[in-house]
Amino acid sequence: MDLLLAIDGCVAACTPDNPAHADTTAAIGRCLDQGGRVWLYAGTAQGYEDGIRRALEDEANCSAAESAAMQAQQLARHRLAAFTQGKQWLAALAGDCADCAAPNPAQDRLLRALQRFTAGSVKVLTLDPGFIGEHPDQTLTPAAYLALPTSKRRIDFIDLPGQQSFIRPQLEERIHRVLHHGHYILGPEIEELEVHLAQYTGAAHCVAVASGTDALLIGLMAFGIGPGDEVITTPFTFVATAEVICLVGARPVFVDVEADTCNIDPDKIEGAISPRTKAIMPVSLYGQPADMDDINAIAETYRIPVIEDAAQSFGAIYRGRRSGNLSTIGATSFFPSKPLGCYGDGGAIFTNDAGLALAMQELRVHGQERRYVHTRIGVGGRMDTLQCAVLLAKLDRFDQELARRIVVGQRYSQLLAGTPGIKTPVTRADRTCVFAQYTLQVAGRDALAAALSARGIPTAIHYPIPLNAQPAYENLCCPDCTPVAAQLAASVISLPMHGDLTDADQDAITAAVIECNLSLIQVDADSRNTTTG
Repeated sequence: MDLLLAIDGCVAACTPDNPAHADTTAAIGRCLDQGGRVWLYAGTAQGYEDGIRRALEDEANCSAAESAAMQAQQLARHRLAAFTQGKQWLAALAGDCADCAAPNPAQDRLLRALQRFTAGSVKVLTLDPGFIGEHPDQTLTPAAYLALPTSKRRIDFIDLPGQQSFIRPQLEERIHRVLHHGHYILGPEIEELEVHLAQYTGAAHCVAVASGTDALLIGLMAFGIGPGDEVITTPFTFVATAEVICLVGARPVFVDVEADTCNIDPDKIEGAISPRTKAIMPVSLYGQPADMDDINAIAETYRIPVIEDAAQSFGAIYRGRRSGNLSTIGATSFFPSKPLGCYGDGGAIFTNDAGLALAMQELRVHGQERRYVHTRIGVGGRMDTLQCAVLLAKLDRFDQELARRIVVGQRYSQLLAGTPGIKTPVTRADRTCVFAQYTLQVAGRDALAAALSARGIPTAIHYPIPLNAQPAYENLCCPDCTPVAAQLAASVISLPMHGDLTDADQDAITAAVIECNLSLIQVDADSRNTTTG
């Protein structure tokens, strides 16, 4: 449970002589220790400061002395500023002031602000018995909070709320700017984002689109790929990779993957090329680029383009170059769970070819060259301006998050090294992995997932069924043609991964993985002994 501080709660926390100071600070500390957040409401910021100032004046018994009052005000500001470190400011919105004639406007605004949260997930921390008596389900005292049963710290698979807490002011500023200028489609933030992303990847051109799927689809359309054509790709990925090939009328040709990186095996690509092959679409899976130079060399020999599906690897580096700028076209996704994600769908396409960039810009707007002049058959693939605003707010912290993701991934591998029956991910020496997922290979995957779930540790499977074994695609290629992908699908399991995962949580996760895995191995051994005996 999170806490939203009433003015009296904040004053008690900031004034040690207050009788409720000890309980209030203990309640706040407990909330934070359990993974909760402590909110201060911006609509009562002046009230917080004034309340602290009055408490300080009363302590000094000098409210009549102007100089002392000035000292108290400065001290109040200093204490409030220090107290807000590690806390969250909840923005004041227009609807919070709907009833300006309320008997207690400050309390009324707090209750209205509370309605933005999921019911019961946040309560107002206050010392006012009258406030609590009128709203018992929404408020509680510090003592009442401390009397609640201790809740186990929750481990999230991806901690988007935690990430948001670091950038909330930038997010709100960016979103409000869009709400005020009102250009919700192809607003000025679109071009701003495209410039930033192009510079980041080193590509000459970036085209922001509505999703990672649209990025791949528009890339294929820009090459004119259609019925009768073939596109070589991997069966071990999310379905969108093959889906877009089928949507343009072409046929996906599945090539098996490497057992260690889980990426497409370049040694098997050339054998799959036919006169109908019009592109190669490798996927930089789990955040690590595929062997792009080898793939590009094959493509150059046969004069076919390469479209890198970089939906999971934005920010990764391959031989000094960024993923997304490793081939003719790079396509990425900004789905919320990606290393760089927005709060809806979004994607981007990168290229160094001006002609392709122009084609993709037109294709995303229904093939429109200029208003109401359509020179191509396109799609509605424009990115929402609000989603661009979210990404722009995230960019300043992105490199820090990437660096932390790499540290977390490497630390996972160190902690799990040598664990019987577990294969940790392999990152090749000439590239980085941004760990869109941290994925193990475990023989008893399903049993391990169930055991970890029972301990409150979430896991995921990326991906349980190869694309060529999916009902919609099984007619294109037999699963036996890609044995490595089939084996991976039966054994992969992803652990919690995000840039703000603490060492303590990671220690708890890995300890549980090791203990559960060893227990399952013992159960399996006992079962075999019983059977043979």
